[in-house]
Amino acid sequence: MEIDLIDPFWLAVIGTSVLAFILKYLGHNVPKSWLSNPRILKINSLIPIALLSALVAVQSFTKDSRLIADQRLAGVGVAVLALILRAPFPVVVISAAATSAALFHIQ
Repeated sequence: MEIDLIDPFWLAVIGTSVLAFILKYLGHNVPKSWLSNPRILKINSLIPIALLSALVAVQSFTKDSRLIADQRLAGVGVAVLALILRAPFPVVVISAAATSAALFHIQ
């Protein structure tokens, strides 16, 4: 009689799903008094900014776990310059994309 063990991939999927459910359940049961604390409100307002900044940095300056400097760096630079000049958001995005695309086609 042979007993098949569960595939490690599916074990990881099920384990991660259970962990996500438990974390979400615990998050819904946090008392409102804890969440209304001014310090927690300040931290919660800064977390998305930090996460988005980290995502932009990783996606812009790395490739295959190595630091690189290519057309994406120029696009981010143009976007930062447009933000410093207080350009509207669509102008920031379009100028960064156009710069990156132009340098990509030049290479």
